[in-house]
Amino acid sequence: MAERIAHALQEHGVPTFFSPYNLIGAQQWQQEILGALKRCDWFIVLLSPDAVESMWVKRETALALSDNRYDDRIIPISYRPCNLGPLEWLRIFQIVSFQKEFEIGCRELLRIWGIGFDPAKLEPK
Repeated sequence: MAERIAHALQEHGVPTFFSPYNLIGAQQWQQEILGALKRCDWFIVLLSPDAVESMWVKRETALALSDNRYDDRIIPISYRPCNLGPLEWLRIFQIVSFQKEFEIGCRELLRIWGIGFDPAKLEPK
């Protein structure tokens, strides 16, 4: 799901940092992710049962929350039902749902940036 969302954002002109695309072999991935958190304007966290238990998701989300430039720029995305547990405080943000139709989630997500959804951009080229 993360790859599909990253692809949809990129195809609609939203610059992204997505580690499987942006990290290359032999890089210090922790440093690269920290660097990306310092460069990016928005923070998206994809919520699933595994994600809410992930030490790295918790750390990266805590870093974003503590950085003032992410005020009102954190976007939780729900794609599988889960108990937020240690990330319960994310409920203060509007959660974008991808639990039903992918296109509906894309429309809602892109609307944050005032971008209209074009389903043709998701079709294989």
